[in-house]
Amino acid sequence: MTDDSPDHGACGKRAAEQEKWKAKGVALRAFFYIAGTHVFAAFVMLLFYLGQHAQK
Repeated sequence: MTDDSPDHGACGKRAAEQEKWKAKGVALRAFFYIAGTHVFAAFVMLLFYLGQHAQK
């Protein structure tokens, strides 16, 4: 059977499109989580750097 058969029809194509959107959503979310973690780590490193070089 092919995807054009009545059993799969529009529902099969719609499901495939939804799966693609879900995959894109997961990839986008992972990118933002990873980027956010790096920004937070850079901020913490900046705080340590400034604390080390503060006049005492």
